Amino acid sequence: MAGATTPSAARAVAPAPGPLAATVTVPGSKSLTNRALVCAALARGTSVVRGALVADDTEAMRTALARLGAGVEADGATGEVVVTGTAGRLRPGPVALDLRLSGTTSRFLLPVVALGRGRYRLDGGAPLRARPMGPVLDGIRALGAGVEHHGEPGHLPVTVVAPGGLEGGEVGVAGDVSSQFLSGLLLAAPCTRRGLRVRVTTPLVSRPYVGLTTAVMAVFGASVVERGEGEGAGPVFEVAPGGYRAATYEVEPDASTASYFLAAAAIAGGRVTVEGLGEGSRQGDARFADLLAAMGARVERTATSTTVVGTGRLRGLGEVDLRDMPDMAQTLAAVAVFADGPTRVTGVELVRWHETDRIAAVVAELRRAGIRAEEHRDGFTVHPGTPRPARIRTYDDHRMAMSFALLGLRAPGIEIADPGCVAKTFPGFWEAFEAMRDSGAGAAAQ
Repeated sequence: MAGATTPSAARAVAPAPGPLAATVTVPGSKSLTNRALVCAALARGTSVVRGALVADDTEAMRTALARLGAGVEADGATGEVVVTGTAGRLRPGPVALDLRLSGTTSRFLLPVVALGRGRYRLDGGAPLRARPMGPVLDGIRALGAGVEHHGEPGHLPVTVVAPGGLEGGEVGVAGDVSSQFLSGLLLAAPCTRRGLRVRVTTPLVSRPYVGLTTAVMAVFGASVVERGEGEGAGPVFEVAPGGYRAATYEVEPDASTASYFLAAAAIAGGRVTVEGLGEGSRQGDARFADLLAAMGARVERTATSTTVVGTGRLRGLGEVDLRDMPDMAQTLAAVAVFADGPTRVTGVELVRWHETDRIAAVVAELRRAGIRAEEHRDGFTVHPGTPRPARIRTYDDHRMAMSFALLGLRAPGIEIADPGCVAKTFPGFWEAFEAMRDSGAGAAAQ
């Protein structure tokens, strides 16, 4: 099957031997890397993307863009990718794309291949096939592309029958399942003949990610204007035609990945600094540190770094709405276990359709570890407790592995099943995590 992976043996997580004292460099942002790669591949001329994430999701994007006609040369050691753009003229179909397990790659490239001519078949692994694609498929169909389903309607695999360029005009897209549908249409929009006016027909979730999209597009010369929101609906985005120009783009560290290391300091005590993720970050998940501060940790930001210092006490948050940073739900769940009161996460119903049903998975695995947790339609409640030894299922979801590893910093006997699933976004996670954990040995020896 396209995109299939082989599970790896379980990995035990040993408790931190003392307060942490670590400085961590996390890889580049997946969100920014994949947006920049799309813009560079559609641009005129040769672009350089520096600090790009090297992981399964971005490899899926690089490989797909190369099959669509872009020149893509990646240096895995430095994260620099040199992209020779197509000027919006893709390789004609038939072209088959294996998108592995990457939701961003599939939702961005469905509109992009509609710019081409001929037949483009897009598929991926079983978890990706389960993720909804209906709103973006409806959007490209409304713009004149054909869509042939080879399985469940609204899901991969599909064949996009591209008419030889898109005229543009106006299209509506739902925003309450994922902002990636909107981002995909926006990324393709400058290469339409007349530009595009995109109406978001429902309230928009994960809004900061749309801001990332428009910011990256601007670096590559595309003009996007956002109009105000109407009652009961989302905003309107107007994108001028004209394509993209080549650029050099610097990818900042991934704020989602940084959350695990910052949370570790709050849980295990000590001090953890993430370099390269400063106070000016545009990533919505960079605000996760503010949640840690609200729980009692101390947060220090500079222009180039974020530091969390554990204070020895964590407060429950009561109720917190994470609709603007839903990928932080699992990390917050792990921290909430060690708080002095319950935390209810709301606003994240959309994560039920990510790599797995993340609401159900979080509740199931917390209960497996002896922690009281309740599932709600749009989130979950975590009650504090002491985790018991457990082998945590990860459901082929990198964020389940990385977030539940945090439990093991304070509780002995935690094992992570299929730890290799972290390769989706951070192949070196376990080495970085162990180095951070071992930094507590110095304090323990004093």
